[in-house]
Amino acid sequence: MTHHVVVMGVSGCGKSTVATPMSTTLGWELAEGDTFHPEANVAKMRAGEPLNDDDREPWLQALRAWTEERDREGLSTVMACSALKRAYRDILREADPDTFFVHLHGDYDLLLARMHERDHFMPESLLRSQLDTLEMLGPDEAGVLIDVAPPTEEVVARAVAEVRGQVLAT
Repeated sequence: MTHHVVVMGVSGCGKSTVATPMSTTLGWELAEGDTFHPEANVAKMRAGEPLNDDDREPWLQALRAWTEERDREGLSTVMACSALKRAYRDILREADPDTFFVHLHGDYDLLLARMHERDHFMPESLLRSQLDTLEMLGPDEAGVLIDVAPPTEEVVARAVAEVRGQVLAT
């Protein structure tokens, strides 16, 4: 049986930082969602322009297709993807209705500080628009909310424990 996990949240929350060791620990294939963006999306974000739903649609469809392909191959996956809106998560769930979301969440100042420390195409100026766009997981969505303030190792351990307890235990 295959399982699919999306590590989600706004820029600076640590999606890739958490998803990478999760995939290694679980032995599942990793997808870095940023690498699926069309060049036009990257250019728009670099210019400080937030993406809209039309910009995100082909990106989300590519991520869904990637998961579907791995599912057909019998491979479980971990994906780092913002998945900010329920509608975006619904597209990702088309590949597997049981997709589990690990929502990494932190306060604005912490996220801004983390963005300041890294080299990434997403400028700090877009953090507010991402937070404004973010729709928290609904009670009917399979997933968990994890605070990113603790050390990374603790966040990863909690995420893996939640996946093992809520996904693999079923």
